[in-house]
Amino acid sequence: MKNQAKKILMAMSGGVDSSVATAILKKQGHNVVGVFLKFWQENNSLCKISENKCCSEKSFLDAKKVCQKIGIPFYVLNYEKEFKQEVVDYFLNSYKSGNTPNPCIVCNKKIKLGLLIKYVQNLGFDALSTGHYARIKLTTNNELKLLTARDKNKDQSYFLYTLDQDELRYLIFPLGNYTKNQVRKLAKKWQLPIAEKRESQEVCFVGDSTKNFLKRNLDLEKGFIKTIDGKIIGEHGGLPLYTFGQRQGINIGGKGPYYVIKKDFKDNKLIVSNNKNDPGLFSKTALMTNVNWISDIEPDLPLKCFARHRYGAKLEPVIITKQKRSKKEYLANFKNPVRAITRGQSIVFYKPNRLFSKWKNNYEILGGGVVC
Repeated sequence: MKNQAKKILMAMSGGVDSSVATAILKKQGHNVVGVFLKFWQENNSLCKISENKCCSEKSFLDAKKVCQKIGIPFYVLNYEKEFKQEVVDYFLNSYKSGNTPNPCIVCNKKIKLGLLIKYVQNLGFDALSTGHYARIKLTTNNELKLLTARDKNKDQSYFLYTLDQDELRYLIFPLGNYTKNQVRKLAKKWQLPIAEKRESQEVCFVGDSTKNFLKRNLDLEKGFIKTIDGKIIGEHGGLPLYTFGQRQGINIGGKGPYYVIKKDFKDNKLIVSNNKNDPGLFSKTALMTNVNWISDIEPDLPLKCFARHRYGAKLEPVIITKQKRSKKEYLANFKNPVRAITRGQSIVFYKPNRLFSKWKNNYEILGGGVVC
């Protein structure tokens, strides 16, 4: 990177991370071109805030100002149609079928990284760069490893487990060796116009709340809320509005708190418990589909490693095996009971890695799959 200048397409959101990543590449002597992606946004009179947070007018103007400050070209690509089909429709269909999806994982694979990598290939760029906090390491046998970021509080490798070797060869993550605090300091040092900008962590295309978004876009049927012993204690607003293990938003006239144990779609009943340690909330096994191995080769099974069953969850010891009844399904067998393993969420596999020996607790991402 430091010895050879590359032609790099930089995906810009108008935020601090992608802006600093762009400046880093420019200062390293690369030929950088900034690109801002236009996504789908809800056009509904019932929604007070319809702008997509990832591509709002302010985000566009901020990204443009950063490119002007750094001195690089700036372009806009319209992916509204693709985003609606691949991300929003997936999001709604998942909730409709009782799952709790992670749209950022799908967006990275099919839109932010997937479509832009094809764009890079077709237009003769050497690489695509983003502001993700993750690291890529090339081994002596020419295999690319995806590693956790130096900043464990900002690490985003969980969202990238669907990548393969061909995609990794086109990707650069300049922030992998930086902490968020360092990135903020660089933004101020270089006087970037977004140095004080706050970051958003909500689902980008949901203007107000996920619950309200689902109410506007799904046909919901009310039903009874029952305790695990069969007592009716209230009425739910539609089963897709709830997720396994949920506590907030279960309105039962001041009673509780209650936790979602099960969504019974057959009888349209929401089953809850007032015990936060209810055995129904915990499990040691999970069936997974759509499993991806970053090496492109399935490892020897059973595989002992670590896993997260949702973003931000603690790494847990796990054994991955093949489901005997299906060639496409795998089983995650956790050493200890894990709380609220949820259909539609991703379980991501990790193992300790010494490629960056000067930092402790560094992990390689092996792959992952979707809980089914």
